[in-house]
Amino acid sequence: MQATTQQSSVLSKFALAGVVGGMAGGIVFGAMMAVMGMIPMIAGLAGSNSAVVGVLIHMLISIFIGVTFGLIFGSRARTYAQGLIWGLVWGAVWWVLGPLVIMPAMMGMPLFMFNEMTLTSLLGHLIYGGVAGLAFAWFINR
Repeated sequence: MQATTQQSSVLSKFALAGVVGGMAGGIVFGAMMAVMGMIPMIAGLAGSNSAVVGVLIHMLISIFIGVTFGLIFGSRARTYAQGLIWGLVWGAVWWVLGPLVIMPAMMGMPLFMFNEMTLTSLLGHLIYGGVAGLAFAWFINR
């Protein structure tokens, strides 16, 4: 019974650190997206073009991705170097899943479109992942 409680406590800490990492990465990536005018496209996932809706959706997705990062990579991302490396990996995974598969599928667009926007999005997802992984490691070790 005690091992289960201890495991639950560790998973809770990883999930909370994932929230922190996801928010940090989401803020940085969101600022980049806002400068590039991409926030209304994110709002389009909910049938809106509102910047507020776009930012809210972006941050909710960022937190979800951060939590899943914590639960999957938490025991492997305890140092800044590990957090950065696994964060970059997770950012790349979500670049494929997000703008190449899920988002176009939801918007009735072709999957796996490689153009200037999706390649720029790769950079943003890598930055998100790097920041999220570093923030995760910081939170775990504070």
